[in-house]
Formats: sequence, C-alpha cells, structure tokens
Amino acid sequence: MTTRPRLTVLGSLNMDISVTVPRLPGPGATVVGSAARFTPGGKGANQAVAAARLGAEVRMAGCVGDDDFGGRLLAALRAETVNADGVRVVAGVPTGLAMIAVDDAGENLITVAPGANHEAGPPEVAAAMAGPRDVLVISAEIPVPAITAALAQVRGQPCVLNLAPVPKAPEQAAALTSKDPDWLVVNESEAAAVLGRPVSGLAAAGRAAAELVAAGPRHAVVTAGAHGAALAGPDGVHTVEAFEVTAVDTVGAGDTFVGALAVALAAGVPAPQAVRAAAAAAAAAVTRRGAQTAMPRPADILAATGAPWPVAYYHR
Repeated sequence: MTTRPRLTVLGSLNMDISVTVPRLPGPGATVVGSAARFTPGGKGANQAVAAARLGAEVRMAGCVGDDDFGGRLLAALRAETVNADGVRVVAGVPTGLAMIAVDDAGENLITVAPGANHEAGPPEVAAAMAGPRDVLVISAEIPVPAITAALAQVRGQPCVLNLAPVPKAPEQAAALTSKDPDWLVVNESEAAAVLGRPVSGLAAAGRAAAELVAAGPRHAVVTAGAHGAALAGPDGVHTVEAFEVTAVDTVGAGDTFVGALAVALAAGVPAPQAVRAAAAAAAAAVTRRGAQTAMPRPADILAATGAPWPVAYYHR
C-alpha cells in the first residue's frame, strides 16, 4: 500500500486490574496472588492499539468516565497514535473496569464492571461513522442498541463485528448476526452461545463458522485458542493451525486477532491469508504479559512465529 490502512473502532475502554495467581479460584475459594497491575484495556481500546501497532491509522469511538482512570485511558490511546477525539467523557459515571486473574499456565478469569461503556449510544455511533475509513470494527462490550445502529448504517461496507461477549438474550445475538456484517469474529464459547450447542476444537470451529455464515454474515471466523482458527465465507471453509509459542498470558489475544485481521483486510490481504496473519499476531501477543502492553509490532510477530507481517505502507 502507498497509504496506511484506515480503521475506526467502536467499542469499550476499561482500566484492567490484573493479578497473577498460582491457580484460578473456584466458587467460594480464595487464592493469594501478585501485586495488582493497572493497565489500559477494554476490547475496543485493545483492538485499536493492536491495529495502530501493526500499521493502521486508527480512530476510536466510545466512552470513559470523568475520573483518573478515564484520563489515563485517553492518554494511553494518544501515546499509541490512536485518534481519541470520538471518545466521550461522561460526567458522574466511573470508567469501566476489568478485574483479571491470570494463572501460571497463562489462562485467565475476567470480570468486567462496564461503567461508562454502558453510556455508548448515538453520539458514539455518529463519531464512528464520521471521517474516512477502510474498515469499521465493532466490539460488543457496549449496549446492543448502539451495535445495532452502527450495523444498520454500515450495511454494505467493510465491517468486522467481534461479538464478545455474546448478548445474554438469544434473540439479540440472533438479530446481530443476521444484520449481515461483512465479518463476524467469535471464539469457541461465543460461537456455542450463538448456535446453542458446544463448539470445541478446530474441526468444530470450521463447522460452526459455516453455520454462522448461513445466518447472515459474509464471512465468519471462529477462533479456537491453541488449536488455531477457522474461516467460512464465499470460498468455503478454511482452517489455520495455531502457531507454536510458549504462552504466558492469553489476556488480549482475541483483541489482537481482531485488530490484526482488520488491518490486513483494510490493506487488501486475501481472507485466508488475513486470518493466518491475525493468528500469528495473536500468538505473538500471548508470549508476553498484559493486554495492550503485550500487543505486537511486525518485528515481534516475526520473532515469535517466523511469519512476516503482510502489510507494508508509507505514511500519509
């Protein structure tokens, strides 16, 4: 490309409070972990940072509270060259928080207090639609009406819907997947929630992706963690084996996948190759701790996986 891919992200912004524990706690259990780490997060902001580090020109639309955490999140986006003019500061509402426990195997347990993310609505949709873009990315940690409104306005244009988390009401999930987004991205548990049946492993992910495409999206990707990812679309079903790396923290891997996929698609990379590039980016992310702090640049992906990042550009 002669110019940078242009992305807009409509989604959430959270302050992540992370603790490393020897094992994830079960019901009623208490475990003692490390000192708490406060780092910028939220699916939307994570995807924006992942895309910016991989060469995109990124705008972010969403909400934070008028507190110290909100100010820190905005500063973190701007430090990553993400345009945060579309992020609204909501008075009297706390910034979203995510409480994260990560065990010695890199698995995690996350609880989210949405805070200001619940305020996302028409102003944020309007901000997302304003200005030039090659791809719109929507993550689901914001109210369903905002997602629905954005999908209605972007119909027929490149859009990646990351349905994470899946709305609790089955009819809402069905309605969103039937809005014909260009791309739908979910993991195994999210695919299971949409389809109403278990999805486990790469073969099952391929079948689930095909079933999701039948419901409306032009393309569907089901990520399967350490197994890889499956893509279904006009050219049939493709599977991508996972890259072998040593995982230390899986927090933010899915967001890295989505951000990387959107950059590759915006740059014109063919669908199967774009999914493979996204899988490589996610694999590189799990080799380091944190969400945004672990998100890779092209050199990091090459070092961790041996896969070169397929997008080259010149600054505008």
